[in-house]
Amino acid sequence: MTATATVPALQPGVSQLGYLVFEVSDLAAWEAFATGVLGMVVARRGGPGSDNSLALRHDGHAQRIVLRPGPADDLAVLGWEAADSAALDAISARLTAAGVTVTPGSAADAAERRVQRLVRFTDAGGIPCELVCGAELASEPFVSPIVRGGFVADELGLGHAVISARSQAESLDFYTRLLGFRLSDQIVTNIHGYAVDIVFLHANRRHHSIAFGNAQRRRVHHFMLEARDMDEVGLAFDRAVKAGVPIMQTIGRHPNDRMLSFYAKTPSGFQFEFGWGGREVDDATWPQGTVYDRISDWGHHPPQFLAPRPKEPR
Repeated sequence: MTATATVPALQPGVSQLGYLVFEVSDLAAWEAFATGVLGMVVARRGGPGSDNSLALRHDGHAQRIVLRPGPADDLAVLGWEAADSAALDAISARLTAAGVTVTPGSAADAAERRVQRLVRFTDAGGIPCELVCGAELASEPFVSPIVRGGFVADELGLGHAVISARSQAESLDFYTRLLGFRLSDQIVTNIHGYAVDIVFLHANRRHHSIAFGNAQRRRVHHFMLEARDMDEVGLAFDRAVKAGVPIMQTIGRHPNDRMLSFYAKTPSGFQFEFGWGGREVDDATWPQGTVYDRISDWGHHPPQFLAPRPKEPR
């Protein structure tokens, strides 16, 4: 099915993927993974009220990923950033008019997220979301000890997330009509016997900040971080292998966003994508509605497919 999107004309929308909050059962394993494999750095330990959370950064923002202890091992909050307070109010009004419950966050909530203001709501797939403005920037430039070239983030946002949707059509309408996302493209194909239908939406020049098909076991399938240098993908792949991180898909390139990347498992069991070279969107010239019939132009093989096969008898 070809996706169609509706965007309110000349109305403010989400400007970027601001942050992700994960509930994780092994905080120590996550810290070692995030710093030693992904190349993020610890931004803070604990928060208001000594909540035992851990915040990570990979760009100029004060924090981008927040890890809070708990049994879920899943996405807890999708954090969306608006350009300013007026945009936050406009989006909130659009959500409220559509019957979505929007709850203002307290000053303490905003302080915990390192933002000036925030509101909370739930998306069409049941995922808790926060919309914020005035994100705090770090006092020191970001420097990773292992990803020397840094990451493509800042004004383009954290990266992207691929999430679960109860109904692709309902989530597509929600994110485009109410949050102001634009349709990038769609992939409809069959992968190793599984039917795949994913739509990709952008909030800024990044090819997609969010993507979804239909319902999955977890709220999140994967999140993506994009390095500035191509070699960082290979170096991260090597770090993952040496650390015993389960590789899910080998290095390959996607046809739609042109990302060179690999996929592996986080300590919580859902996946991450580490990539380079993502395509950027110019809304003035972008051909909306393109449907691709493959997930990758090359590569992205499950490792088990690379195992030696038994020799056929002569």
